Amino acid sequence: MMILLDVGNSRVKLGWQHPSIGREPAVHVVTLNPLAQLAKQLDAWVSSLPVRPVAARGVNVAGTVVAEMIESAMAQAGCDMQWLQPTARLFGVENRYENPQQLGADRWAALIGLAGHFEQAHPPLVLATFGTATTIDTLGPDKVFEGGLILPGPALMRQSLAQGTANLPLASGAANDYPRHTLAAISTGVVAAQAGAVWRQCSVARRRYGTPPILCVSGGGWPEVEAEVRQLMNSLEIRFLPNPVLDGLARAG
Repeated sequence: MMILLDVGNSRVKLGWQHPSIGREPAVHVVTLNPLAQLAKQLDAWVSSLPVRPVAARGVNVAGTVVAEMIESAMAQAGCDMQWLQPTARLFGVENRYENPQQLGADRWAALIGLAGHFEQAHPPLVLATFGTATTIDTLGPDKVFEGGLILPGPALMRQSLAQGTANLPLASGAANDYPRHTLAAISTGVVAAQAGAVWRQCSVARRRYGTPPILCVSGGGWPEVEAEVRQLMNSLEIRFLPNPVLDGLARAG
């Protein structure tokens, strides 16, 4: 059995892959706060698995301290830890970053996972992932990753206004067309910024390839922006992918 780990800025998504069983459909999540509990949480989850794991594969954007803690926990479980690193090409997907190794490992794994959902001929694909950061990446019909955007995620946008200003609160709530109080103004501004960035990349993809893209979405922030995105992109096909990073890690096996 192979353990799959998507180590983000605030949490770790855990899954597993077994040659005869496939990949676990329900993904387990542990938080990185408090970090001191991470080893215990990982040990408890590994102990609950139906088959003893022998290896682990993951991506990590949380830094070296977290990576070392996970490597130690996996070693205790008898698993060889392998971190997927971005390359110029993998499984037919070409990475057009100026320096392919500088692409985030999580974005690279997600693109590999995205390609796996579209094995046959397909239009351009735009993958928008709404996490701590929002990333919006484009994969062409030729399986070439042309590049993408990084911006603060919905929660981080709200937090930055609350922490960086004297009078603005930490807002939540639904968006509306004409906000008439500060909380609504912030909430609406956040989702409008997120949806606007997605709209921009979908428009760029349409001009570049001459056909509308399929918009694929993922991440914990998606429910917050879904209504605005669907309203703005009502002419596009939109698909939700629960775990594109883990899908990519599973393909890399």
